[in-house]
Amino acid sequence: MFRPSLFALALIASAPLLAQVKNEIKSVPRTQVVANAEAEFTKVDLNKDGQMSRAEIEAFQTAGNSARVAARTTAVFTQLDSDKNGQLSATEFAKLNPAPKADATPVLRIDTNKDGQVSLAEHRTATIDTFNKLDGNKDGILTAEEVKSATSTPQK
Repeated sequence: MFRPSLFALALIASAPLLAQVKNEIKSVPRTQVVANAEAEFTKVDLNKDGQMSRAEIEAFQTAGNSARVAARTTAVFTQLDSDKNGQLSATEFAKLNPAPKADATPVLRIDTNKDGQVSLAEHRTATIDTFNKLDGNKDGILTAEEVKSATSTPQK
């Protein structure tokens, strides 16, 4: 059975869209998935040259990672401040995990012409290929069941 990576799922749709599908709020047609993926491509293509370079991918990842780390840090500050003095000691601070390092390598796997950049055409092809693999009944609509089936880990 096809088990896409988290990156593959990120290619085809935004996280809120996949959350909607996975939570069975609605099914998603291919046109919407492609439109969402192209909107995400546009966000990453910072210089608007129609290519996602390693630098652009890593800058986008870094910005997202920074925002997530800031939100997580704020949310867990009280929990980390075990003595409740409003400050984190070195011991308390050491419990906080560092931000993940940006790495464009997984994204660049869809660089089919190996020029070190991902074009909109390469991105679109990977998006549609992943969508087609997730669309179990091949009706052009991703349902919550199909997404859950494709993303769930097999039980041991």
